[in-house]
Amino acid sequence: MSQFAGLGLPLLHAGKVRELYALDDPGLMLMVATDNVSAYDHVLSSPIPDKGVVLTQLSVWWFEQLADLVANHLVSTEVPSQVAGRALVVERLEMVPIEAVARGYLTGSGWTEYLRSGSVTGIELPSGLHDGSRLPTPIFTPARKAPLGEHDENISFATMCQQVGEDLAARIRDATLSIYTRAERLARERGIILADTKFEFGLRGDGTLVLADEVLTPDSSRFWDADEWAAGRLASFDKQYLRDWLVHDSGWDRSTDQPPPPLPADVVAATRERYLAAYRRLTGHELTVPGR
Repeated sequence: MSQFAGLGLPLLHAGKVRELYALDDPGLMLMVATDNVSAYDHVLSSPIPDKGVVLTQLSVWWFEQLADLVANHLVSTEVPSQVAGRALVVERLEMVPIEAVARGYLTGSGWTEYLRSGSVTGIELPSGLHDGSRLPTPIFTPARKAPLGEHDENISFATMCQQVGEDLAARIRDATLSIYTRAERLARERGIILADTKFEFGLRGDGTLVLADEVLTPDSSRFWDADEWAAGRLASFDKQYLRDWLVHDSGWDRSTDQPPPPLPADVVAATRERYLAAYRRLTGHELTVPGR
């Protein structure tokens, strides 16, 4: 069900946090970021105000920083007034069904896998690392995209090659690590550790690899406060705070098929502030919300 039916545009797809609409030009579409938030493969019943604007505007900023490294799908920020600030006109591409993940630090599912095997997606890592360790060099750890409501599956690079072909897999890996290296440096200069991030890529008709969807946002990345990390603490600017509340304080059992509970007002407000803080730190500007 579309949240923006008033646009009067055909809905192509409604994902966890984004909706895609057809435009008159068949080569373009309108990508709208909602204020929905997902965690543990559930879309929560409590939206985070202005989250869609943060994701969209931060992605635009990153596209500008990365323009010399890789083509991107952004065509225009001129969009209908109902979705101003939270929508983009983008290219329609043949999307590659892979989450392209770069990790410069060990945490999350990578940390869990390391504890079990000493490796991440088949990449052997040094012994003695801890949750939050900086890796000797960034690694590419792809995941196979799962249907809505299911969890993406970490896969080896060899498995990715089997799925999409060796040439395309290598192009995506190289682009992912190049983007991560640039972004990690820019973030660190602004007091933020970019622990890991995931990208989506598509192909133009001529085979050009294009960076698509959102880029380097608090939804697609782990952002930590650099000073806190240096002191041995992982203070996040992303939705990890919300995840921690769900797992430790909400009483919800994620092993069941019960949906997560609504978020308390203070958790919503604190999560929103983390998104805004990430935007401020990275861009150097306060977020401008159209119509306010």
